[in-house]
Amino acid sequence: QVQLVESGGGVVQTGGSLRLSCAASGRTFFSQYAMGWFRQAPGKEREFVAEIRWNFSTYYADSVKGRFTISRDNAKNTVYLQMNSLKPEDTAVYYCASSSSRFISSSSAFQSGSWGQGTQVTVSS
Repeated sequence: QVQLVESGGGVVQTGGSLRLSCAASGRTFFSQYAMGWFRQAPGKEREFVAEIRWNFSTYYADSVKGRFTISRDNAKNTVYLQMNSLKPEDTAVYYCASSSSRFISSSSAFQSGSWGQGTQVTVSS
């Protein structure tokens, strides 16, 4: 089973930037898996933020489009989330996730895949 470890969270003022990292270990063919970022704010359900696939195609939630950028470095088995122009409503625990199967991307594939422990992002107004 792959291990995912997020880092880079913290406290930032409105309009600031943060870069989250997600390091994967214990997985061969990392480049062939879809990777995603999700977040959960207090009292809310977990929501999709961004995804990057094996072919480097990317997808974003409307709420972060134009402000967040997801990327991957397959040589380092790492996925990144660059977050710019942060808003208080971006405050949440951010989770990295891996699809459960190679060349598969779907909600169920992520739900049954591997998840990190989460990293807190707090945006102060």
